[in-house]
Amino acid sequence: MKTATPAMARAINDRLALDLLLDQGPLTATQLRGLTGLSRPTVSDLLERLQADGLIQVTGEYGEDRRGPNARLYGLVADRAHVAGVDVRRGSLHVTVSDITGGVTGTITKIAEPDDLAPFIAATVAEAAAGRELHTVVLGAPGLVDPRTGLTTDSGLPGWRPDLAAAVRDALTEHASVQDLVLENEVNLATVAEHRLGSATGHEDFALLWLDDGVGAGVVLNGRLRRGVSGGAGEVGFLDADGIDFCRLLEDRYIRGLALESLADRIMKGALTLVAVLDPGLVVLGGTTGREGGDELAALVADRLNARTPAPTAVRPTTVEGNAILQGAVLTALDRTRDAIYG
Repeated sequence: MKTATPAMARAINDRLALDLLLDQGPLTATQLRGLTGLSRPTVSDLLERLQADGLIQVTGEYGEDRRGPNARLYGLVADRAHVAGVDVRRGSLHVTVSDITGGVTGTITKIAEPDDLAPFIAATVAEAAAGRELHTVVLGAPGLVDPRTGLTTDSGLPGWRPDLAAAVRDALTEHASVQDLVLENEVNLATVAEHRLGSATGHEDFALLWLDDGVGAGVVLNGRLRRGVSGGAGEVGFLDADGIDFCRLLEDRYIRGLALESLADRIMKGALTLVAVLDPGLVVLGGTTGREGGDELAALVADRLNARTPAPTAVRPTTVEGNAILQGAVLTALDRTRDAIYG
């Protein structure tokens, strides 16, 4: 094993302190020493360094009767960078802009089906940013996104193009400065949100079965999102179920008014494949159907699933509040931006 260089040790300590400030909010030097186990001189040096780099600032004092250096509260400089998450749907576009701490600074929804999607996305993102420069923009949309090329399959959305990410990046140059832009499958982003904020929090292995306008799955193994070689991991909508595609079996028009028991029978057909191949231990039912079915539907699916496979599997409904795709896009953008700026 190689010993860390002084520069690497400083970088590790700096990121440790920044992550603590992200997680817990403003802290004093004394609190940072207690949480990190670092020495007084080391914490003093890193605080000075992070202030000089414009990453943290004094935000107040701790305690009513205490004054002086030890009482100073250090917090992150929230506007050091901004990011945008985008949810591209049929007939609508949702954008959220946040600062580097995750605080929302702008949000907008547009209802439209433009002939050319790229400039429409770019203009909407710029409107939500309201003049702020964006470090990272993450787009969530249907279709397989090749992890190597960024090209995507036809999603069926009006104005779609295989090089959508590049086209949006080019169109954004007319409105704002963006350093990083990524296109990601929308179910993968919902999976990120479920892992960080929802029913899969604390689980290293799980599968999200997305039951909404589209049907698909997101896969997390050993704590990492798995996309597959071509971006097709989790595309359970293509499975054959009773002679038709699994996605059609669960389209809204086919399940409207269906008894929960019958709906659970249908969902089990896709969940069983995920369990048989991956043995994730947990399947989360996401999207509108998973949310509305709640614990009752999840229990029915679990009963049917565990009667068919020896691999014990928990089934839970999603607990992500609001738009999971949009939240996953913002979380992904924040991860990329923090790694770039915080090191």
